[in-house]
This record gives sequence, structure tokens and C-alpha cells, in this order.
Amino acid sequence: MSIKKIKRMAGLTVLNLIFIIICLLALIPILYAVSLSFCNGGSGLSSDLSFWPKDPTWKNYSAILVEEPFLLWLKNSAILSVGTMIAAMGTAVTAAYAFSRYRFKGRNGVLQALLILNAFPQILSMFAIFRLFKTFHLLNSYLGLIIVYAGSMCIFSIWNMKGYFDTIPVEIEEAARIDGAGSGQILMKVVLPLARPAIIVTSVMVLIFVWNEYLFSTTFMMNEESYTLAAGLYQLQTSDYSRSWPLFSAAAILVSIPILIVFFCIQKYMVSGLTAGGVKG
Repeated sequence: MSIKKIKRMAGLTVLNLIFIIICLLALIPILYAVSLSFCNGGSGLSSDLSFWPKDPTWKNYSAILVEEPFLLWLKNSAILSVGTMIAAMGTAVTAAYAFSRYRFKGRNGVLQALLILNAFPQILSMFAIFRLFKTFHLLNSYLGLIIVYAGSMCIFSIWNMKGYFDTIPVEIEEAARIDGAGSGQILMKVVLPLARPAIIVTSVMVLIFVWNEYLFSTTFMMNEESYTLAAGLYQLQTSDYSRSWPLFSAAAILVSIPILIVFFCIQKYMVSGLTAGGVKG
């Protein structure tokens, strides 16, 4: 074995060890939150840093599910997340395909305008959106928040999907058109199946954004019956600062479980190259 190859292997080994250490360090807050959620004491801030509770108990999880309206918060977040995902992706997929395949007047200007709009902080539009919602009676409504979320995530989704559509060889569509397929058939039966990994991953990223979003949900959903999971967690943390940390940790773990399940289900799509080798010759 040559010296150059040995140095390369040693460098890769050191790099892998560094990444492993970083991953382990990133797990420390999560492990501590899990440990704190099983604590039987009061304040987590006054206790020693320990990854194994002295007297583990399930009472924090029971309190969240029984004594707090956690399932109502879960329902609100699920409705907003799924509704936003459908609205944003339904718009983004068709718009991204048009931007990828067609050359029309103003195309580049529109794409640049979308980037500029995405560069502005969302908080700048807060007052204007609040006034509009108050005028059209959209406060404390799913529809109003879905419109805001879909508008926010549609720009990201369009650019993400356009980049993927650009990698799909045009020759595949031309072959389908020669066989007699129309534009709608090509999109539904050829392009979208090839773009399934990008559609799934982008949809999940939209869902995660809405699932974790806090600013808009606490501003436009002011009734307790309309709280999302993020707003509910904030309410738990502020209701009793000295006593609620184990309860807060249990709620945070429960909030994370659906997202973890989704990630495990789509992990095979996270890194995908289904279009590679799509055209032979």
C-alpha cells in the first residue's frame, strides 16, 4: 500500500471521528430533554445535569395527554400542516414545471422577484397581514394561516422543484409525445413519477416548517382552542416557569415523534438519483 493511500485513509478516518464526535455532542441536549421528561421533581434547572432520572416516572407524559389539551393542539397543527402542504405543493409543482420547461416573456424577472421576496424577513409583513385578517375575518381561522404559510413556502418549493425538473432529460418527454401522449399525460404519467423523491422531500420540508412555526400561529391564533403545538408549548413554558420544565420536555418529545416517524418513512427519498440513466445511448 502506497504512502499516499495510507495518508488518504488516515485523513478520512480522522474526519469520520470528528463527525461522530459532533453528532454525539448534538445528541446531548436531546438526551437531557428525554431524561428530564421522566423526572419526578419540580424544576429541571435546579437539578444536577444527569442523563438518567433518579426516580423515573411517566406522570409528565400522562399529564400532557390528559390534563392539557395536547390532542387539540396536535389536531390544529396537523390540519394546518397538511393543508399548507397541499396548497403550497399544488401550486409549486405546476409553476416549477412551467418555469423549467417553457421560455416566456418575464420568466427570469418573475424568478428573481420570487428570490427577492423570499429574502425579506416574515416579521416585516406581520402588521399588514394582521390588518387584512381583521378586515376579512380570518383571525383564529385555519384558512387564513394556511394562506400565509402556503405563500411563505411556495417560493421555496418552486425553486426546489424547478431545480429537480431541470435535471429530468427533455428527451423522455419528447419520446412520450412521439408515442401520442398529451401535455397533461406527460406531466402526470412521466414527469411527476420521476420527480417523486423531490416532491416528497419538499412536501415534508413544508410540513416541518408549519409544524414548528411559532410567530404567525401565536399572533393570528389567539384563542386557546386554536393553539398549535408550538403555541401550546410556549403556553406551558410561561404558565409556571419553575415547575413546568419536566412537563415541557415531555411535551417537546411528544411533538417530535410524528416528525421522526415521517423522516424514517421518507429516508430512502432523501438522497435520490432516479433520473440518472433515464436516457440511454
